[in-house]
Amino acid sequence: MNDEQLLRYSRQIMLPQIDIEGQERLLEARVLILGLGGLGCPAAQYLAAAGVGQMVLVDPDTVDTTNLQRQLLYSSLDQGTPKAEAAKNRLSAINGGVEFEVVEDRLEGEALFEQVSKATVVLDCTDNFSSRFAINAACVRAGVPLVSGAAIRLNGQLSVYDRRQPDAPCYRCLYDEQSNESLSCSESGILGPVVGTIGTMQALETIKLITGFGKTLHGRLMIFDAMTMEWQTMGLQADPDCPVCGHDR
Repeated sequence: MNDEQLLRYSRQIMLPQIDIEGQERLLEARVLILGLGGLGCPAAQYLAAAGVGQMVLVDPDTVDTTNLQRQLLYSSLDQGTPKAEAAKNRLSAINGGVEFEVVEDRLEGEALFEQVSKATVVLDCTDNFSSRFAINAACVRAGVPLVSGAAIRLNGQLSVYDRRQPDAPCYRCLYDEQSNESLSCSESGILGPVVGTIGTMQALETIKLITGFGKTLHGRLMIFDAMTMEWQTMGLQADPDCPVCGHDR
């Protein structure tokens, strides 16, 4: 770590939970962010600012007027620009020391697995169940921890699925293939600070996984109700009959 990096990251290096060793782990880490919408924008901002060395930004969409209410990496000038490109431009301005890789397509199949297998941590910031199931399956196969967030209307949820831990559940243990695919922000609505809250916490859980401090949400699901400003935490158990990870136990 050079003098400029020591100064830039000095406030978090001062934390005994991170220190020099933790900051070096961040600088050496490769994070895969799938989805650069309301969740991915705050998550990516905090991870870039924290000094994650490599970030892979994946989103097939372009910036639309309706995104600007909650996806704070973008401005009106970005309308029509691929989200991954616009996000890279903004994040590079935040921290030019981060190496960015941009993917402007939806990753599927072996292409998805290849990116997942190279990552230190994967963030699922997508907005549909089919993508979440595919990302989970790739993370289980690669043995890479997954930080999963979701938000709709005035509610959000967050969990960590870390298959490196004994008897760890995966996302498929919690949800089946019949989960409601019809819910979307475009049809149901979403309040910006709700996705901001969940996305920021995804970044926090990612930093904890990389640096190794604290207790992550592995084995727990946190549910956020913005109406009452209350959090609920549910314990998660692995499903021995899970078609994705059950055969591993």
